[in-house]
Amino acid sequence: MPKGEGKLIAQNRKARHDYTVVDTMEAGIVLQGTEIKSIRNGRINLKDGFARIRNGEAYLLNVHISPYEQGNIFNHDPLRTRKLLLHKKQIAKLIAETKNTGITIIPLKVYIRNGYAKVLIGLAKGKKQYDKREDLKRKEINREISRTLKNNLR
Repeated sequence: MPKGEGKLIAQNRKARHDYTVVDTMEAGIVLQGTEIKSIRNGRINLKDGFARIRNGEAYLLNVHISPYEQGNIFNHDPLRTRKLLLHKKQIAKLIAETKNTGITIIPLKVYIRNGYAKVLIGLAKGKKQYDKREDLKRKEINREISRTLKNNLR
């Protein structure tokens, strides 16, 4: 199965609007206790999430996994830092890429593949306001073209 495929749980739609995604890679997430049950219920928010490299290890920060309803005392902190499972070569690549100014690591999707929760992380460069407007104009033009083609075919 190619990277980014599986049962989609959550997607960071705002990421592609705010950033230009240069490269993507798949990573596993180290979860504790009832977090996987919450993820399977779709109770995860990637909106403000990002990843950092510390001491040769990748960590996912600011991703909110809601407490599991039946978890009682076994629930964990919703915003805790979670370790990402990557190969050494992948981490070295991330370190080399993020040394460039303006490049960040953001989560794009969370999905279940072969029973394991995976996150698709992307190397992203922030867009300027005029780039965002330009993308919206391009989308609107493409919509108009598709509408006219659709109407002409009828």
